[in-house]
Amino acid sequence: MAAIAPDTHEALSGLSVGDLDFLESAVGLREVTREVTGLDARTFALVKIGALIALDAPPASYAWQVGNALEEGVTPEEILGVLRAVAPQVGGPRLIAAAPEIMLALGLTLPEEG
Repeated sequence: MAAIAPDTHEALSGLSVGDLDFLESAVGLREVTREVTGLDARTFALVKIGALIALDAPPASYAWQVGNALEEGVTPEEILGVLRAVAPQVGGPRLIAAAPEIMLALGLTLPEEG
């Protein structure tokens, strides 16, 4: 096993579990990036969720981006609208993979399989 500095371990741990404060400091260029796009904060947040769905992103990414979107005033209904909007382009498997991650990021309980 490689020798890993405590700061490196902490950084990787924070990123891997989607620690919102850590992610913001690690990727703190979000506001600069948004300004370059010309999009308002709500639209920018929704576009980023659409990109996560298209990329089949890991759960921590959803936790962070959905949290950002909610802070910008995006509603859960608008996030569902993004899922529906990208459905024809990304297909059913990506929607099925994204839906539970979005539910968890919204603080919802996943339904029982039945």
